[in-house]
Amino acid sequence: MEPDLKETRRQKRRSLAQDALNLPNLLTMARIVMIPLCLVFLDRDTPRDGFWASMIFTLAAITDVLDGYVARKLNVVSVLGKLLDPLADKLIVMASLVWMVPMGRIPAWIVVVLLAREISVTGLRSVAASEGVVISAGQEGKTKTALQMIGIIALIVGYPYHLHYFSIDLGVIDLVHVGQLLVYLSLVFSMASFAQYVALFAMAVEAKDTKLRERESTNDLGS
Repeated sequence: MEPDLKETRRQKRRSLAQDALNLPNLLTMARIVMIPLCLVFLDRDTPRDGFWASMIFTLAAITDVLDGYVARKLNVVSVLGKLLDPLADKLIVMASLVWMVPMGRIPAWIVVVLLAREISVTGLRSVAASEGVVISAGQEGKTKTALQMIGIIALIVGYPYHLHYFSIDLGVIDLVHVGQLLVYLSLVFSMASFAQYVALFAMAVEAKDTKLRERESTNDLGS
């Protein structure tokens, strides 16, 4: 192996190690580590353990916001971070939802639909990226994520509670029903977001093809 090639590979290894140890990526990896911990508490299925599982999930959601902010603030946006960040988000959301299906807190069909949507969008964005097209998340996708996160936290807590607001008695509220309602609502935004992704993908590919045809036509005229 030539020295230059060896040096290039060594630099790539160093760069990957440096990326793994920067603060935003450490926060992201911490979020991944929280997944089994959250599931352990959730699996015990008691009010106290549900509370701790919801706290872990909430902390993971906070690190999701924090790692992106820190990456932009410190200007340390990395390829590894671009891979790990969305992966961590999908893992903790889908792991929690799948785990709660046999517990009776969420119907299996809605988890299947949401999982199919996430896989489809990931595939669509990957194909678009390979074609040099970047598809950014729209407002529908951001609303979907917020509703899902709050809904899952309510599902994880998972028990009826007698709530008070100062001197106002709000009565007994079953947080499972609240969580289900929010996840159902997130499904509406999920489908709207998916339709937007498909439309943006089609428009971006068509614009690229049109530009390519115009360039070929110009080259033909000039030759």
